[in-house]
Amino acid sequence: MKKVVAILIVTGVIMAFSLSCQKVESISEIPYIEFKSFELRDTIDILGNPGKIGELIFKFEDGDGDIGLEQPDSISSDTTNYNLFFTLYEKIEGQFQKVDEEDLETPLNYRIPYIENIGQNKTLKGEVKVEFYYYLLMLYDTIKYEFYMVDRAMHESNVETTTEIAFTD
Repeated sequence: MKKVVAILIVTGVIMAFSLSCQKVESISEIPYIEFKSFELRDTIDILGNPGKIGELIFKFEDGDGDIGLEQPDSISSDTTNYNLFFTLYEKIEGQFQKVDEEDLETPLNYRIPYIENIGQNKTLKGEVKVEFYYYLLMLYDTIKYEFYMVDRAMHESNVETTTEIAFTD
């Protein structure tokens, strides 16, 4: 009986070690993104004006785990340090046309915060959620976005596209 218990304990220890020693995953050091969803919902601003919030969710993976930028210090005036870039397209007569950045109130650039995976496996996988706020008069009936991200080594991801986003009442 003692031998059976000893064999079970040894087998359990071996299984625990084999499960804990997972192989380091090997994927590209160039970030990969994949569009997941874009949802619109109604909102009201602090002055009581109606608007909409668009919530974009996309998946990402990066083999060397260098996603995100550190927060700039409070005295820095550098506002050009972004790593998530969007291009807006408007649907006109059934065809999507790029909206000139000069026509936008603010640039469509964002900053993904610094992310680091602790341990031997530096691979990062996750989801990013970006919220777009549409207040007052929406200038477009139907839009879509193209977007990509850049890691700290300046590797650009693939470009993804949202589905059509219709602003109907």
